[in-house]
Amino acid sequence: MKKTKQLLACSVLLASGLESAHADYTLNLVKGVTQLSHRLYDLHMLILWVCVAIGVGVFGTMFYSIYHHRKSKGHQAAQFHESTTVEIIWTIIPTLILIGMAVPATYAVMDIDKVEESEMSIKVTGKQWYWDYEYLDNGIHFESHLDEASEKTHRVSTMDPRSVPNYLLNVDKPLVIPTKTKIRFLFTSSDVIHSWWVPDLGWKKDANPGFVNEAWTYVEKPGTYRGQCTELCGRDHGFMPVVVIAMEQEQYDAWVKTTLEKQSQGPDLSKQSRASLLAKGESVYLKNCVACHQIDGKGISGWYPALRDSGKVIGNVDQLIGFVQAGTSKMPAFKKLPANELAELVTYIRNSADIGNNVNDEFQPCQALTLDDLDELFPDNDDAGQQCKEHGEVKPTAKTASAAAGS
Repeated sequence: MKKTKQLLACSVLLASGLESAHADYTLNLVKGVTQLSHRLYDLHMLILWVCVAIGVGVFGTMFYSIYHHRKSKGHQAAQFHESTTVEIIWTIIPTLILIGMAVPATYAVMDIDKVEESEMSIKVTGKQWYWDYEYLDNGIHFESHLDEASEKTHRVSTMDPRSVPNYLLNVDKPLVIPTKTKIRFLFTSSDVIHSWWVPDLGWKKDANPGFVNEAWTYVEKPGTYRGQCTELCGRDHGFMPVVVIAMEQEQYDAWVKTTLEKQSQGPDLSKQSRASLLAKGESVYLKNCVACHQIDGKGISGWYPALRDSGKVIGNVDQLIGFVQAGTSKMPAFKKLPANELAELVTYIRNSADIGNNVNDEFQPCQALTLDDLDELFPDNDDAGQQCKEHGEVKPTAKTASAAAGS
């Protein structure tokens, strides 16, 4: 009796814990927000009720037979060998049921791949452990990582996940799409198999290295729709969510214009304070480095080296930059980082208390560029390299400033 009470108490506690951890958890398929997702939901419910009817019929007959033909009532087992008629009946009926379910299911599956007459295309590339989005029609291109609050919280045991809105289901840069537009998606991967899944869209697609899968969607109402990678893709598989924001066409066009303007701008080479470099550097670190080198910089023994007290990190800064940009067999090359983010990252890993290093220096954005880069950016300033080295910034000449103002 005591054990029964203990088991009951544990069950109640477990149930209450699950309720608080999964507030939106449901037992049924999500109906979604697209015509395709509604169609798949209706198909799911149809087949579910067919299965329920079959189960009730089969098990009802079985239990009735067991109860009413039991030995205690004096029933004797029937003595017969076979019945051709019965065998034909129980072959034909299931076949017809299967055909009845297969026809609408086949049409639905075929419709998922009907990407013809799409009005725009988005390439989705899965990478360990984030998504890369490229709008093939307008040139917008960006990466989408787990948001900073979730990244910190799941790596620091003292932080409470319940205090983070949309914990592990939020990103720094969501995918933005217009409503009432047929959108084609092309899925691939640069490393291992991933799977892009947003329940409200009604489908998921694998992203395989060396292959391209296609799907499409047509969202009628604005909203924010969240999903995740659903293919085990390595240690941080659980930390690469998907966020899709659907906007009205007007808002979407404004977003495209703003995003393209930001994308066309070069890196911000303005001089930053030490505090600013460290704060922004932490964000760059959480986005690009923390999965391997960990939040405390201690790395993973035997796999990823520690940054704390590392000779490469606290040694010659020019060699460190070259190492970060070139990469290794285990670390990707970070040439993609703009000069300002590279400077912020280098300052952070050399001086952060969280990492455990204190070189007591700072690295400005212009110092992340080569002399050739500086000459190209400041063609009228012969002292650009020297100014950057001594002052951490390059002051444009009157001619350059005039040209910039005229543009």
